[in-house]
Amino acid sequence: MGNRIPNPTIMFVYLIGLVAVLSAILSWANVKVTDTVMTPVPTEQLQHLNDAFGGTLVPFDTSTGQAVSLPDYTVSEQTFAVHNLLSADGIQVFFSSFVDNFAAFSVVAVVLVAMAGVGVAEHAGLMAALIRKIVNIAPRWSLAFILIFVGVLSSVASDAGYLILIPLSAAAFLSVGRHPLAGMAAAFAGVGAIFGVNLLITPSDSMMTEITNEALGNIGAAPLSVTANFYFSIVASIVLTLVAVLVTTRIVEPRLGKYEMSDPLATNSDEEFDAAAEARGLKFALWSFVAVAAVILAISLPPGAPLRDTETGQLIGATPFMASLIFIISLAFLVCGIFYGMGAKTLRGGDEVVGAIAKTFGSLGGLLIMFLMISQFIALFNWTNLPTVAAVEAAQLLEQASIPPVLLLIAFILVIFILDIILPGLVPKWAIFAPIFLPIFASLDVAPQTLLAAYRVGDSPMNVLTPLMVYLPFIVTIAQRYKKDAGIGTVIALMIPYAMWILVAWTALFTAWFLLGIPWGPGAPVSM
Repeated sequence: MGNRIPNPTIMFVYLIGLVAVLSAILSWANVKVTDTVMTPVPTEQLQHLNDAFGGTLVPFDTSTGQAVSLPDYTVSEQTFAVHNLLSADGIQVFFSSFVDNFAAFSVVAVVLVAMAGVGVAEHAGLMAALIRKIVNIAPRWSLAFILIFVGVLSSVASDAGYLILIPLSAAAFLSVGRHPLAGMAAAFAGVGAIFGVNLLITPSDSMMTEITNEALGNIGAAPLSVTANFYFSIVASIVLTLVAVLVTTRIVEPRLGKYEMSDPLATNSDEEFDAAAEARGLKFALWSFVAVAAVILAISLPPGAPLRDTETGQLIGATPFMASLIFIISLAFLVCGIFYGMGAKTLRGGDEVVGAIAKTFGSLGGLLIMFLMISQFIALFNWTNLPTVAAVEAAQLLEQASIPPVLLLIAFILVIFILDIILPGLVPKWAIFAPIFLPIFASLDVAPQTLLAAYRVGDSPMNVLTPLMVYLPFIVTIAQRYKKDAGIGTVIALMIPYAMWILVAWTALFTAWFLLGIPWGPGAPVSM
């Protein structure tokens, strides 16, 4: 049924039309909601302005006349009315923001930067060589676990898992005679459906903790540390990886059956290769990787290093190092691909390197057209305020439900799960929900770290099903390498079992954890 949906680019054109009509109807009906929201304070811009005036501007509290420091967020009550996209203002926004919407769609830049390095490594033959090594080292039964678990860990590198691990996993499954779409689906589950937890502290953890603490300050509660859900994240990462492995081996692979390699693109892995040249190329790639790693460590680890936060000196969190991970990974693939090509004699000169990047970018043409329309849809959809109205209405219904805390938490998980269809994105949704639900659950003696853990459970599983997932067109492109008639329906049909079983298992783990009263992290009990 999903594959009967029009081409994704055309589908988003239709969706823009649907949003326009719906926004007009609801605007004429004067639909609006009132909500407490947190707004980021533009501290950098204010600092630049202050510097321009010679540092003479000092913020102060008008009620006390005392100088104050600027907060990161301000909390206020705001009314959101549905904006009519068919009005004069809406038409003006559509035409005047079209270029800016695409220019501001950062996914395009991320894809191009990441795929530049990967494209060179793939053209040189490094990717195929690495796959053969993985297959030789890892027992066949453990391949799915390794790939899914690496996908879970990849959330520390933001989008790298989508762009690098998913195509690698499809090729790895194919190389051992397993269905490549199963490998693709398994990695997608690890990267997307289990995104909210990790064995490490991720940039998303820092951002959500900061938003939580701003909301807690509004009700006079003690702030959380970034490790408030750390124990739960570690256990969930391992448990959900095992669940995804079982779904892959017991449901997805049997459903797909034996793969018939009818597509020439899918049979390239069986081409003959020079083992001696490959070994030499891998040796060159290894030493080049060591050199890149040494440079990165030199500019990251020492105190005061360029990639550390200039104010706190931190390496992990919202730091230059974490912001550089996509480029670092792409750079590593680029350098290793070049040196592999030199050793294996598959790349000869800079012209071939540039040609490999150009060829990779050329293959992304259809994807970029899809991104053009997706960027317009997301920007216009947000401008209408429809996502905010839907989220606040659902939140108010949940707030009014008179049920025990554990059932209310489960209901909260389900609401977040459903709303992720129209509001994908871990951090933006939390900025909407934190000021609403933290006071509600605090009145029920439910600690803020408990609500944050519940939010993680509800947010991630739907990531692999929502058509608003910005990397869905890229994943469809990967599927089409191995199944020419694959479409959005192919991918969603593959991912439904993962989303459902991960949601059930994760909710059960959360419920048991809550009822047993196990701390979510260091100094983070279940109750207030």
